[in-house]
Amino acid sequence: MPSVPWHAPVAASKQQAYEAYALRLLGEIAAQRAPLQVEPALAAHQQAITLAEELGMHPLLAHCHRGLGTLYGATGQREPARAELSTAIEMYQAMEMTFWLPQAEMALAQVEEQ
Repeated sequence: MPSVPWHAPVAASKQQAYEAYALRLLGEIAAQRAPLQVEPALAAHQQAITLAEELGMHPLLAHCHRGLGTLYGATGQREPARAELSTAIEMYQAMEMTFWLPQAEMALAQVEEQ
C-alpha cells in the first residue's frame, strides 16, 4: 500500500478553502456584471456555501449569505433576500464582525423598502 504524506489532508483542505474563496469571488463578479448574470452568480455562491460549511469557514459563509441576499434583492426576490441577509447579519453579530454588519443591515433595509 502506498504511503500518503502526512500533509496530504492538510493540502487538500487548503485547496478546498482556496476554491471556496474563489467561488465566492466568481459569484460576486457575476453579480456585478452588466447585464446581471444571475444563474452563474447563484451557482458560484451556493457552491462556495457548500464548501465553506464543510470546512467550517464561518466568516466566508457569512459573506456568501450576504452576497446571495444582495443578489436576490437585485432581482426582486424579497423573501430569499431577507432570509439570506438575516442569516448573514446573525452570523456577523455572533462572530463580532462589526465591519461587515452595517453593510448587511443596509442591504436588508433596501430590500424592505422594495
